[in-house]
Amino acid sequence: MNFNNIFLFLILQFIFILGCSSSDNSGVRLDIQEKHVIIDNGIVQVNISNPEGYVIGIQYNGIDNLLEVQNKEFDRGYWDIVWEQGGEKRTEKGAKKKDSLDRMETNNLTVIVENEEQVELSFTRIWNFSLEGKLAPLNFDKRFIMLRGSSGFYTYAIYEHLKEWPAFDLDNTRVAFKPRKDKFNYMVIADDRQRFMPLPDDRLPGRGQVLAYKEAVRLVNPIEPEFKGEVDDKYEYSIESRKNQVHGWISINSSESKSTGFWIITPSNEFRSAGPLKQYLASHAGPTSLSVFHSTHYSGADLIMKFGVNEPWKKVFGPIFIYLNSDSYGLSPINLWEDAKHQMVNEVESWPYTFPASKDFLSSAQRGKVEGRLLVRDRFISDAFVPVKGAYVGLAPPGDVGSWQRECKGYQFWTITDDKGYFSIINILPGDYNLYSWVNGYIGDYQYNKSINITSGSEFKLGELVYEPPRDGPTLWEIGIPDRSAAEFYVPDPNPLYINKLYLNHSDRYRQYGLWERYAELYPKEDLVYNVGTSDYKKDWYFAQNTRKKDNNTYEGTTWQINFNLDNVNTNSTYKLRLALASIHFAELQVRINNSDANPPLFTTKVIGKDNTIARHGIHGMYRLYNVDVQGNLLVNGNNTIFLTQAANNGPFVGILYDYIRLEGPPQIHFND
Repeated sequence: MNFNNIFLFLILQFIFILGCSSSDNSGVRLDIQEKHVIIDNGIVQVNISNPEGYVIGIQYNGIDNLLEVQNKEFDRGYWDIVWEQGGEKRTEKGAKKKDSLDRMETNNLTVIVENEEQVELSFTRIWNFSLEGKLAPLNFDKRFIMLRGSSGFYTYAIYEHLKEWPAFDLDNTRVAFKPRKDKFNYMVIADDRQRFMPLPDDRLPGRGQVLAYKEAVRLVNPIEPEFKGEVDDKYEYSIESRKNQVHGWISINSSESKSTGFWIITPSNEFRSAGPLKQYLASHAGPTSLSVFHSTHYSGADLIMKFGVNEPWKKVFGPIFIYLNSDSYGLSPINLWEDAKHQMVNEVESWPYTFPASKDFLSSAQRGKVEGRLLVRDRFISDAFVPVKGAYVGLAPPGDVGSWQRECKGYQFWTITDDKGYFSIINILPGDYNLYSWVNGYIGDYQYNKSINITSGSEFKLGELVYEPPRDGPTLWEIGIPDRSAAEFYVPDPNPLYINKLYLNHSDRYRQYGLWERYAELYPKEDLVYNVGTSDYKKDWYFAQNTRKKDNNTYEGTTWQINFNLDNVNTNSTYKLRLALASIHFAELQVRINNSDANPPLFTTKVIGKDNTIARHGIHGMYRLYNVDVQGNLLVNGNNTIFLTQAANNGPFVGILYDYIRLEGPPQIHFND
């Protein structure tokens, strides 16, 4: 880089820093009015309804309100839950009534901290039995924090269900913000997932055509012609929890001197449900930005929080950081996004925060630590104990093997092993945990054989842990990669009528709308046939075994075939078929060997799953592993066929996403034999 380029670079950085900073570094000020309370640190001003606790206004960068002024005050910035009465209060035969949406309107304001360095406000709602059936049986404490010199504000909440209170179910809880649609037009959720977005008006009747479900709309007459013909669907922008740390919106407007960024930063996943792979909604057209802490999306009923009578519970969600930045040079979003990522790193490194005043939010000194080393031994590949790089290791409340992906009431703490297999899990809240792991390249789940009790300041050194993945014999053949995802399989191009331009020529091509219809177009009469040894799973194994739509608008199940050749079949031994599923939705997987009409089948899952991953453009949901014994007398020397039938036919979204399939030989054949 020559001197002129260096000088220009420094000037641009200086301009950017000026745009993100404020000359006003005065202390934090609090102004309590009859119906509003205002927190102001000279950089950001936040207006909150009193005593309801809704964020109704955010003033920053010369803009009087970053939130949608056309929305009612309760529909700009808010916490909410989706809940239903539980236990005996559920409808007859356990059928679920319509969920209740509660935006957690509070009725009391308390100033917790007020000085020049920090203001912390508490908005509370206390439950009693007169509210039964009307509001979720929860005490709710919603907090807002502003710090001196901070370009944003924090929010967190404490939920509490007392032992004597009624049963209830909690499906979803989150924080939502709705920036102004006349300003925020560029959305960013990742380096390679960012774009100018259509307006919410484009989704209305006359401009948008609702497709198979209300969230998916084809833009037939959008205000901006560039979006014509595209599909807008919030599920196309979901993010895995492990990657869901910062996302948001940028106001890029040629009539304004500065671009403005509105970001939600979630510095820890400890309070999110279901572990690192759980997928959550993020930013999407609206404009809308969410920090979701718990939901049943991509998981189904397994992830409903069910609270019984006599079940006390308390949990802290957050804090999260609403970060605002600005760029006074040009209209490029790159600077703002890079700065938001940098701020996210700062927030993560500052976790757990030292400033929240609630005794329920514990400091680093009140937490514990677990460290060790993870090795893998797959004895039919090698007798060696192999250290694994990049394996996920985590603590979650006690349960069965793999139960962390269904766990939602407690906290989870995860890390990744280094290149020698070492791991260190820090800042663990006191409590009882199991240690879990999964390793890309190997099927199944690891669980440490002892419970771990974390106390304040405790440290556990577990030493070397060995994961021996499920294995009875040598691999005869395999399809796919055991990574809990169907991403390596063949994903077709979308129907040109239903494209999202962001995902054209994109690694996440599975996020396009309507791919479930493409199977019937590619296989109109005959189903998929895979020939071991000549077929390529990247091209020849369709990513989802869903139903086939027929000409009369009904659907039928499908049967896929795996053809393979065996020599020297041992008819007196048992072979093992491993079926790792990345997702399943209202589907039934049946397995037959060399006889497509065998009744009953060798194996069936029966109808299971409610992941709804296919409809929501996901590539994985709830992981399941099935191990099927195949008696040798079912196989023959020479050509063999496994028939995989997805038997359910109730609609277009029924189906299975495979992660990995393997056939193992008899157990007496060993690596060292």
